[in-house]
Amino acid sequence: MTRRRIIIVDDHPLFRAALRQTLAGGDPSIAVEEAGDLSALSAALEADRECDLVLLDLNMPGVRGFSGLLLLRAQYQDVPVMIISAVEDPVVIRRSFELGAAGYLHKSVSPPEIRRAIETVLTGEVFVPEGIDLQSDDGHAALMQRLASLTPQQVRVLMMLSDGLMNKQIAYELSISEATVKAHVSAILQKLDVDSRTQAVIAASRIEEGQFGELLSAGASAAR
Repeated sequence: MTRRRIIIVDDHPLFRAALRQTLAGGDPSIAVEEAGDLSALSAALEADRECDLVLLDLNMPGVRGFSGLLLLRAQYQDVPVMIISAVEDPVVIRRSFELGAAGYLHKSVSPPEIRRAIETVLTGEVFVPEGIDLQSDDGHAALMQRLASLTPQQVRVLMMLSDGLMNKQIAYELSISEATVKAHVSAILQKLDVDSRTQAVIAASRIEEGQFGELLSAGASAAR
């Protein structure tokens, strides 16, 4: 019997445990693992690249907006990612799909609905929440495609630029040379079709207009 490997990525142990029980309880064909952050997820995937599905919370420590999804899709393109979040904002849901998510689930849905959604994605299809129109275009679809073309290191550099770090600081944080940072910045400007690092930061911030605050609010609610 072929076992399907699913990794739950969420910083709340109780939620991970409950979701794990929902998925694997009594089903020997599903092997469920847990990761409390992206570093733990990366370690698990580097140890074994064979993974059928990652269930990713958008709001976790060390993750800003959609940067976790961007990093994961850039680094492990063959691994399907389903977002499972406390956020119900249609714009957040649409952004997730534009950035490569294979599905989106709200944390409040019932166990049968969770299993149905995951089975849908495991068969190679996309699971879209009821009432969500993925065709709605608010003018950011092209930007989403450009952001999705960034490499993992370019995503990291862009997020650090957004935090106001200079090239020397980025080089130190990533253990690379300043020349390499400059090369990454140049590539980012080209891919995002902008002329300066300030414009690149503005472009990145557009995907967080409104919804980044929504993500933080949802994370605070889940922590209570």
